[in-house]
Amino acid sequence: MSVSYWQADGEQPVREVDFLIIGAGLVGCAAALFAANAGRQVTITDARDLGLGASSRNAGFMITGLDSYYHRALERYGRPVVREMWALSQTTHRHLHHVIDAADGAVQRQCRGSLLLAESEAEARDLAQAARAMDADGIDLQFHARDPLRRGFHAAIEQPRDAAVQPLELVQALSQQSGAELLPGNEVWRIEDGGGECARVYSLLHRFEARYVLVCTNAWSATLLPHLARHLVPVRGQALVTAPLRQGPILNTCGYSDYGYMYYRDTFDGRLLLGGGRKQNRWLEHDRLDERISDPVQRTLEAWLRKRFPDLDAPVERRWAGIMGFTSDGLPLVGRLPGLSNAGYAVGFNGHGLSLGAGCAERAVDLLLHDRHPGAVSAGRLL
Repeated sequence: MSVSYWQADGEQPVREVDFLIIGAGLVGCAAALFAANAGRQVTITDARDLGLGASSRNAGFMITGLDSYYHRALERYGRPVVREMWALSQTTHRHLHHVIDAADGAVQRQCRGSLLLAESEAEARDLAQAARAMDADGIDLQFHARDPLRRGFHAAIEQPRDAAVQPLELVQALSQQSGAELLPGNEVWRIEDGGGECARVYSLLHRFEARYVLVCTNAWSATLLPHLARHLVPVRGQALVTAPLRQGPILNTCGYSDYGYMYYRDTFDGRLLLGGGRKQNRWLEHDRLDERISDPVQRTLEAWLRKRFPDLDAPVERRWAGIMGFTSDGLPLVGRLPGLSNAGYAVGFNGHGLSLGAGCAERAVDLLLHDRHPGAVSAGRLL
């Protein structure tokens, strides 16, 4: 997206705010809650509206850990970083469960664990190695040498503490509990030093003078965070959902396989949701900000559905796409805008915003308010 001169010439009315968050998705609304709990008056603004980006286009998996198999993550990042990121995902889930509990039934949730499944014998061997490494680090799991779903998989790691959630309801609960003011339909196009102790933020409707600014626009951050262009790439993900199944729920868990490239779950009203297909169509999905579905990916999803769930008795009823932010090293990015001590960002969740987003939002707020180093997710590691 971009803003033309005719849409906003920089002469919009000035509005003074305390803590401005750009991006009304899961991470932005979590940041709003943390900032409000720290005593700040929070305003959230978004080019669209509450939770309408990837935050409500995902599968709703609250999965613990990174998107790499555990032993591979140890090889890539080293044990201290992997253990820190694992703890960060657990912290994220504690925050989210607290919000869900406080919502008093307004957020649908199923705590039935997750199954990481192997599509091949080679992947099964990788799963066994990952399970041994996780067990050695005291992580709660169960390794299945055979397919617990009896659908042609080769092995599985079960993590009993994982859960599935209705993601848009969760964003709505975060926003409501933060008490933040929401200004939708207001795309931001520039952030600069406002002089003194404020940052100046230019948008369609206002020219903000903000004490603090936090950018939480994930894959859509190129305009506001050009210094991250080499390290943050938009990637399209696609999904489909069936009509309600006559036989009722068939999974009762969060399932994902093919190294996480395929993922599937029952919905709360008895449908089957399936996402993925980009591994086989990378040329279509990489570096994309187009939220339209594509036939090759949808055909890949349907073929996989027929292979693993030939007993389904319901047609595909809806298809959609969302844009994720992937980083060059697979870890999120939390930092300050160059030259602005009171403006920061929390972006780049590599398809695992429900696992790491709220924890990163907390660290970003602590960076701005208390100058606390964000740890392994610090953007300084790449810049």
